[in-house]
Amino acid sequence: MYTIEELTGLLRKEIDKNSYVESPETLFEPIKYMLQDGGKMIRPLLALIAYNMYSDDISEALTPAIGIEIFHNYTLLHDDVMDDAELRRGRPTVHKKWNVNVAILSGDAAAITAYKCIGLCKDQYLRAAIDNFNQVAMDVCKGQQYDMEFETREYVTTDEYLQMIHLKTAVLLAGCLRHGALIAGAPEEEYQALYNFGCCIGMLFQLQDDYLDVYGDVKTLGKNIGGDILENKKTYMLIKARELADSQDKKELEMWISKKDFNPSEKIKAVKAIYDRVGVPTIVKDILESYSEKSIQILGEIKLPNEKKQPLYRIIRMLEGRRK
Repeated sequence: MYTIEELTGLLRKEIDKNSYVESPETLFEPIKYMLQDGGKMIRPLLALIAYNMYSDDISEALTPAIGIEIFHNYTLLHDDVMDDAELRRGRPTVHKKWNVNVAILSGDAAAITAYKCIGLCKDQYLRAAIDNFNQVAMDVCKGQQYDMEFETREYVTTDEYLQMIHLKTAVLLAGCLRHGALIAGAPEEEYQALYNFGCCIGMLFQLQDDYLDVYGDVKTLGKNIGGDILENKKTYMLIKARELADSQDKKELEMWISKKDFNPSEKIKAVKAIYDRVGVPTIVKDILESYSEKSIQILGEIKLPNEKKQPLYRIIRMLEGRRK
């Protein structure tokens, strides 16, 4: 079995080959730009881990894994255009560095390139691999649509929010694991179990991000705390606070949500205090723990030697360690 560090190194070397680049190179320059921004590459890493669980030779999985990373970056590129975002991972977004037309066309090229790479597998697995990834790709689009709709709605329920992040975030992580195991020849019940495992860690990842944006440490995260509060982002935390607050806390919370002119640190402090009073931190920690436990249970039921599953157990521990 390869270690996480070894797989990450192999992915970076494969990306640096730029083997997906065609003429005109200017069409692919924005794709290269996004792939070389130092992202953690968790999605292609999951695909390689799953592949390696069933095959020692991962050479055939490298290009499909890179395809998944290209697909992920394609979705981010178009998200940035829709949001008119200035920065992505600390660098100018593609439509700001070039222009919107470049971002749209290079995004289209990225989607096509991603599928060309993802489909490079043995013929016996191709139909199932493409069908499954089509489902993932459509779910990501559905999640993005729900997310955009939520921005203009006054209220969102917790079930609606959980469904949105399931589609927008969790299914792609899950799909990476399923894809890697599928093209390595894993039994269907096992690559579907890995998909379910991926859904759990995807939900854990996003809900933990919500939590850390309010209760995380600036030095550890490398970014300011409270951005979601300042933007009135309808996270699980805000939705729960609105559900559970008594009349006085609810009145104060709605005042901060509607207020246009405010001191940022004062708003963060006040809203965080409301979260504390209604018990939001405990509620979020409980749901995070439930996703951790479920992921461990699913992984334990997969009929492989325990050493084959160690990288995935390590990822669970890494996610748990982020909030401690």
